[in-house]
Amino acid sequence: MSSIKNLEMAAALFAYPYITIKKSLFSTKAVYSPTQSQIKVIILEYSSSEGERVERLLTMPLDKMAEDIVQKGKPAAGANGNFRLELCLSDDHQFCALQLFRFVDFLYHPVFEPRFYKDKDVETIALLV
Repeated sequence: MSSIKNLEMAAALFAYPYITIKKSLFSTKAVYSPTQSQIKVIILEYSSSEGERVERLLTMPLDKMAEDIVQKGKPAAGANGNFRLELCLSDDHQFCALQLFRFVDFLYHPVFEPRFYKDKDVETIALLV
């Protein structure tokens, strides 16, 4: 599991008002304050075609996104890819933050700014995992 402080979107996550950062000698943990639920980091990499599908899914309204995933299945993650999705998900599925990156010129570049979801919207985003 990756560390929250090593994420590209770490600064945006740490600045989010409902996130509490707990630092200890060996780790940095994030907690979603309203529910006191710990946030886990998930990093998924996708091939070019699957990454483009993830990008399309994330630009759809959430109900359309859920329909597409139910009909066609979730995008297949791989070991190495042209796209990387950084996803932070609370244990209780009440909070989610994500950012998609595309690999260009030997670096990952953001496709869009970090996005934050709360409450029922998180269940739809969790379908990607």
